[in-house]
Formats: sequence, structure tokens, C-alpha cells
Amino acid sequence: MNQLTLAPILKVTGEVTLPGSKSLSNRALLLSALANGTTQLKNLLRSDDTEQMVQALRQLGTDIELSGDWQSAQVRGNGGLFSTPDEPNFSLGNAGTAIRPLTAVLSLIPGDFVIDGDQYMRERPIEHLVDALLILGAQASYSEKPGCPPIRLKGGLVKGGDVSIRGDISSQYLTALLMALPLALNGSNITIQGEQVSKPYLDITLGMLAAFGVTATHENYQTFSIPGNQAYRSPGSFLIEGDASSASYFFGAAAIGQGPVRVHGLGKNSVQGDYQFLDIIEMMGAKVERSDEWTDVTGCELHGVDVDLNHIPDAAMTIATMALFAKGQTVIRNIYNWRVKETDRMHAMAEGLTRLGATVKTTEDSIAITPPDELQAATIDTYGDHRVAMSFSLAALGNAPVTINDPDCTRKTFPDYFDVFHSVSINR
Repeated sequence: MNQLTLAPILKVTGEVTLPGSKSLSNRALLLSALANGTTQLKNLLRSDDTEQMVQALRQLGTDIELSGDWQSAQVRGNGGLFSTPDEPNFSLGNAGTAIRPLTAVLSLIPGDFVIDGDQYMRERPIEHLVDALLILGAQASYSEKPGCPPIRLKGGLVKGGDVSIRGDISSQYLTALLMALPLALNGSNITIQGEQVSKPYLDITLGMLAAFGVTATHENYQTFSIPGNQAYRSPGSFLIEGDASSASYFFGAAAIGQGPVRVHGLGKNSVQGDYQFLDIIEMMGAKVERSDEWTDVTGCELHGVDVDLNHIPDAAMTIATMALFAKGQTVIRNIYNWRVKETDRMHAMAEGLTRLGATVKTTEDSIAITPPDELQAATIDTYGDHRVAMSFSLAALGNAPVTINDPDCTRKTFPDYFDVFHSVSINR
């Protein structure tokens, strides 16, 4: 296993231009492929997850032309559902933003499919989506671990209808249905069981459906109505914002390490929920300046907070690491879905924070962090999770080195993350 040791960092300052959002990139790729017309995508993210989506869409017959640096892509839309592919087996790595919507789309296409991923994906639950598809008429079974890929799916049987799905696990299941069901023959109504998590991600999905000419409505995120037999239409061109989740590491580092840090390509009109991360670090004491095209963060003394971060679970991990440098205890609540992401993030974060010297207490859906007087040198196990690796890079702003196991896992969303992080870091 590769390791990367980060020397203690005295200060973080400079300017960063972010790669495109993973969530926006994979949604845009899929909708462009299903649309009538050709779409020019700008600032597309190149990462493991988007490469998996591109590969799968090409397997489904989509013509995608990529620039050498992936800064732009031309996608010739299929004008509706894909034809049954010659190769029915799909291997999608650990790309949750690919496997879930593609599973929903494949349920509408005639054929017998196998949908699989890597060793980490085979531990990630997908049964809530599959259960919803079964209710809508699909036929599916699990080849190995119940509730997880690989899935055997008989497609072409879902025609729309009424279904309920749990909202407290992940918004990606609902996003998958929202993207696929407009193409079903009949309309659909989705009822959410319990509180819906990660609502800002659903706002992204609904906004992109509208940009591609499709209608879906909701009442307080508890019921969703999706007319059937709709058609996606290319908007011509679509600009993908810089990734707000990835920005959180630079914003957090600036808040700890004095800054200022300016992030270009992400401003106050962002459509991404993780931009609300800035509201939390302002509560902690950071200074934030927002413009239309960039955001600045400058640090000062930080103090602990007690916050519900159900709406920004990915960026909540950055808050957890920032808690190491805050005065007093930080409590992050309503983050059960940390446990069903790329790894059990609750365990991974608690373990890493403890190794660094913090006192950590967890419940099923919360974490409380009391910082040490001084951080300890530590080796962080990432469990193949890109956000664990990037979050703990901030720990190097203490007085001790931090070693990250498997740093290459950041390929999932930000392949050159550590190079960019180094470019704004001044070592002690």
C-alpha cells in the first residue's frame, strides 16, 4: 500500500481553481447521453467515478468525444432510452454516482444485466433502490452479499407507478429514480419514508432535470410526482461548477492556517449544497467573502460548534477534522449516512481523530470531538475512501507529521488533490 507523509504545515495561503463537481459531472453525462441533441459539457471532472460513467455510457452506445485534458466533452444524445447493449455486464468500480442511476435506467431497457463494482462497492448497500424497482415491476437478485452488488437485473419491465422509499439513508437512491422515471411509459409518484437526507443534492438533481427539459415536482421533499413518457432535450452547452465538497478542504485549511485562500469557479450563486459549509465555518470563527465567481476564506481562532449537518454529510467530515483545532468540543449530529458511504465513515473518522489525540464519542448518527492540547503524529487508514484521505490532510496543520495510507484513493474525485494542497501550503 502506498503512503504519503505530510510534514507539519505552518500556513495555508494562495489561490485554487477546482475541478468540476463529481455530482454535477456524472448527472450531466447521463442526462446528455439520454437527451435529444448534442451537448457540450464544460469543466467536466476527470476522476475514477466519471471515467466509470463514460465507460458505461459508451458500452450503451453513446458517442462521447473528450478533450485531452477532459476540460470539455461533446456528448451525442441517444434521444431516449438506450438500446439493449451487446455487452450486458457493467463493472462500475466504487462509483456510487454511476451505479445507482444506471441501475435505475437499465431497469427500463429490455435485457438481462449484471451490475457490479469493486471490493468496496460490494460492501455498499443498494437494496433500497432495488426494492423500489422491484415494487415498480423489475426483476432482480443479488449474486453474493444480500443487498449489495453484484446485481442481476432483468430490464424492460418498469413502466412507472407508485412507490415508497426510505429517505434517511441516502439521497442517491431517490436521485436515481428521479433521473430514470421521466422516461418510463407511465407517470410515477414517490413517497418518502422518514426524513429525507441530503436535500441540497436533490435540488441539484431537480435543477438539472429542468435544464434538460424534464419536469418533476415535490411537496416538502416527502412526495415526488414524475410525469412519464417525457424526453430529455440538450441545453446545447452545460457548465459544470467547481466541486464544493472538494473546496471544503481548502476553505477548512485556510480557516485553520490563517489564509487567505481564494477558490475560483465557486461563488455565492452555487447550486451545490456543500457551499453551505461556509456558514458552519463562519460559526466556528472563520472569515468568508463571497463573490459571483470566487470565494475567499481567512482564518482566526476557531471554537467548537454543535450542529446538525444532515444536509452536507460530505463536508461534515471536513468540520470533524477542523474540530482538532477548535477551542472546546464539536458535536456533529444527524449524519447516520456516514455509515453507508464508500466506507463506514463514522468508524474511519473516529479512528483517525483518536489516533491524532482527540477524545471521540460516537452514537449511531453523531460524533463528538474534544481536541487534544497538541496533535500527535499518526498514520491514517483511509479504507479506500477519498474523503477520509482529503479530510485528514488538514491534520498536518498541527505540529506533527501525518501519514495517509492509500493516498491515491483521491482519484475518485480529485486525482491531483495532494499536489494542489501542497501548492498552497507553507511547511514549518
